[in-house]
Formats: sequence, C-alpha cells, structure tokens
Amino acid sequence: MDNVGILVLAEHKNGSIHKISYELLGKAKELANELNEPISCLMVGPAGIDLKELNQRGAETVYYIKSDVFSNPEEYLYKKNIVDFINEHKPKIVLVGATNFGRSLAPRIAAALKTGLTADCTDLKIDEDGNLIQIRPAFSDNILAHIKTVTYPQIATIRYKEFTEAERDVDAKINIVEMKPYMDSYPQSEVLRIFSDEKDDITEAQIVVAAGRAIRKKEDLKMIQDLADTLGGVMGASRALVDAGMVSSAFQVGYSGNRVKPKVYIACGISGAPQHLAGMKESGTIIAINSDPSAPIFSIADYGYVGDIYEIVPQLIRDLSQEEPWN
Repeated sequence: MDNVGILVLAEHKNGSIHKISYELLGKAKELANELNEPISCLMVGPAGIDLKELNQRGAETVYYIKSDVFSNPEEYLYKKNIVDFINEHKPKIVLVGATNFGRSLAPRIAAALKTGLTADCTDLKIDEDGNLIQIRPAFSDNILAHIKTVTYPQIATIRYKEFTEAERDVDAKINIVEMKPYMDSYPQSEVLRIFSDEKDDITEAQIVVAAGRAIRKKEDLKMIQDLADTLGGVMGASRALVDAGMVSSAFQVGYSGNRVKPKVYIACGISGAPQHLAGMKESGTIIAINSDPSAPIFSIADYGYVGDIYEIVPQLIRDLSQEEPWN
C-alpha cells in the first residue's frame, strides 16, 4: 500500500486541545490542496477531550486513541501507540508540534519507523514531484536549509506560533473515530510526579519582559520579574541566563527556546543575537534597553533606550506603578 494523506498529531494540554494543533492543520490544508490528498488527525489522550474543533479546523477524520493512561506524558506509551497507528494507516506526511513533549516524542517515532525527521521547520512546501520540502534555519539562522526526506512517512516538527491557525468551519462534518490503545501499559517506567516552575505560559503572554547578559547575578532577576508583574506580563530570558543556571529553560526565548509573539516585548540587556531574535522578532511592539548603542537589538526595536538596565528598570517600575497595568 502506498503512503497517502497528511496526518497531524494533535496535542492536549490540561484536558484541552493545544492550539499548536490548529496551526498544524492550517499548514496541512495548504499542503493537501497541492497534493489533493486527505487530512486526518490523531489524538492520543485521556477521556474527556472535546475533539470536534479538529474537524471544524480541517481534519476530515479525527482518530482518538483514548485511555486515561495517557493523562501523563509517558513517552514510550505514546510512541508505541502512534507508531502502530502510522504502520496501520500509512500516511505520506506526519506533522508534529515542536512543543517540549513533541520535540521529545518525534525523534522516537521517526527512529521506530526508520524514517527521517526534520525538526523546528519554519515552512513546508510541495515540489513539482509531489514531495514535501522541509525548510528550517541553519548555521545560526544565516541560511534556510531545504530538506527532502526520501523515506516515508516524511515527518516534520513545527514550532509553536510559526503558522496561522486554520479557520474554523462550524458547519464541518464531525467524524471522530474512537480507538482502543494498541498498548496501555509499560511497566518499565512510571510517571510519579511532574515538576514545573512555570507560573505562566510564556508562549501565551501578551507582555514579555526579558533579561539578557547584562544581569549580573540571579537575585537581580527580581527587578525584571517586578517590571513584568507591574505590566501584567511574564518574565523571559536569553539563553545566556539559562546556561548560567539563573533561570530555567521554561523562560528561554529564542530559536532553541520558546517562540513568542506578545503585543509588547521589552528586551533588558539583550544584545540581539540571531538565535534570540528568531524567537521574538514578530512581537507587536519591541522595546530595547541596552548600554551598547550598536547592539543588534536596536535594529528591530520600535523604541530603544541606551543606558544601564540597573538604573532604567527600577525607574520604569516606579513610574509605571503609578499607572494602571497594561492590558
């Protein structure tokens, strides 16, 4: 049997569909129009997830491997069920969200299927022969690599907020096929507890105040957090602070961290390396504070202030605390 169709691996979060699933469906619809092939969606998750919107966003068939064993992110169980499903249904293309879980899961799926995987794609196209061309930045964002996988299925992970969500058609036919798990236990491992220091999801924040190398010690991050709190936003950080152990990767903005598109992004002491810009350059309004007037961050900033963040940030907090928080 030849591989046919596009399969979107939907993801759930706190009992609901993760929004990256709708972005994947948006791109899948573009590809399907060129290939003239169907779009299906696979959700592996616990009972109680309302999947109708996946049909309304473009999936002709939604498969639901449903069991409460999928309440926890046990990667082997997810991988085994997804691999068995793909072997049975044989899609041509598989799209996966490059979330923390997706990034861990996709390589396991590709290895089990003995096929290729292109990670963190920024675009996908179909060539004249009907093959998927996977496009991603390479060499520190200096070039865009065009990659064609010669084995099937062709698997790609897509970063969150890279594509526009598929439009919703409330009149779409609802076609959800519930399935029993191919495997529902894996005694070699068990999820005992999930740790997270995220108070807020930085990828959903409308205001992000991010700190860079100008921060001298971990305790100084309090002023960045205070500014974020004053504005009703979320604190972010560059990779340098994550590598220094000052903050966890949950707060990292950049190509190897989180992609954000807030209404307002305030870069405090961030020089503007290409890897960081890749994660925030599409923010609505960018405000840069840096002591170096030649810092690359100023080239994309809507507003810039040359000065010491240790003087400017506390003054901003004092001034803004007299005003209503931004919404």
